Amino acid sequence: MAISNKELLINEEIRDKEIRVIDADGSQLGIMSAREAQQLAYDKNLDLVKIAPQATPPVCRIMDYGKYRFEQAKREKEARKNQKVIDIKEIRLSLKIDTHDFETKVGHAKKFLAGGDKVKVSVRFRGREMAHPELGTVLIQRFADALAETGTIDKQPKMEGRSMVMFVSPKPVK
Repeated sequence: MAISNKELLINEEIRDKEIRVIDADGSQLGIMSAREAQQLAYDKNLDLVKIAPQATPPVCRIMDYGKYRFEQAKREKEARKNQKVIDIKEIRLSLKIDTHDFETKVGHAKKFLAGGDKVKVSVRFRGREMAHPELGTVLIQRFADALAETGTIDKQPKMEGRSMVMFVSPKPVK
């Protein structure tokens, strides 16, 4: 009936000569041989689980291992459920963007930030536009100003190859 687990040794896997045993109700049973502890666990129809292998002598507990694993899995699932996964959404701009297109992109970015996602704003430079990175800085700053009430700048605008990139994260909700 041994359920293998990477971190905890159970039942016959425990090979120590002497172990400190804790009963199912939490009371100390003292130091005894692994075989005696194993017999006690079998008499109670429970498992012997090594919970502190680094202690001297190692500490083992008599418990229902299947129930323990189930409770542990339930706790982990609950913890995962409470986590918020933050995605990074990208908005690409070009230097020749028109005002309405710009406003549409700002609207999308606001929607992403409201949803709790980070936004990566990138301005792509093509051909001779590379000679005027200051125009990209002005454009990206205008974009940051438009997002001022919904987001804060994580990473200031910076050139990466042929693109200028800036990261914006949502403002914390008060």
